[in-house]
Amino acid sequence: MISSASGFLAVALGAFGAHGLQSRLAGAADGAKRLEWWQTAAHYHLMHALALAVVALVIVRAPQARFAGYAFTVGTLLFSGSLYAMTLGGPRVLGAVTPLGGLGFLVGWAVLGWCGFSLGRP
Repeated sequence: MISSASGFLAVALGAFGAHGLQSRLAGAADGAKRLEWWQTAAHYHLMHALALAVVALVIVRAPQARFAGYAFTVGTLLFSGSLYAMTLGGPRVLGAVTPLGGLGFLVGWAVLGWCGFSLGRP
């Protein structure tokens, strides 16, 4: 459920960035950079919505995969959320939060890999 909601939101925000936000940022001095932030946020958001779907499948055989799901969710909130906020005019200090979200993504992938390794071969 979280995966589908996150995926829906990622597609909607990506479309907004491509169609609505582009014209609004066209006149801004840093508009191109801010649009790039939005595109990066939407890309990672969608990629990790799909990762959450994988977690939902793996968790049946490896309950510890829920920790990967937590890490992906926190990573999305911190990484993509900070980039979305800065694009919309939020304080640049939010850029300090972005790498923490990236760390969440790395932890999620490591946990998911560990789950796969611990399952072994069928």
